[in-house]
Amino acid sequence: QVQLVESGGGLVQAGSSLRLSCAASETIAGINLMGWYRQAPGEQRESIATITSDGLTSYADSLKGRSTISGDNAKNAVYLLMNSLKPEDTGVYYCYAAQIGRAYWGKGTLVTVSS
Repeated sequence: QVQLVESGGGLVQAGSSLRLSCAASETIAGINLMGWYRQAPGEQRESIATITSDGLTSYADSLKGRSTISGDNAKNAVYLLMNSLKPEDTGVYYCYAAQIGRAYWGKGTLVTVSS
């Protein structure tokens, strides 16, 4: 069974940077979109960054200007670089990979930003 595995989370101080990584355990054909969701404590999961197989990106307003999403289609991998981290960036970060009719999810990596 295909799995997405995230890494790179941890405890960091406000103002620092963090790079999250996500890769599939095996090649998934037909992936046309990958991205990241975040679930803050007590909140619903929300989309924060996406990248298409053509390299088009989009960001939630909370991350615009201080984050960069990138991907590697050959590896079915996606990365998220976040700069100037804030305490409100704290949460569990999930990656996903979508193809027509199906999406794959990772189990999440915890990011805690201390003030």
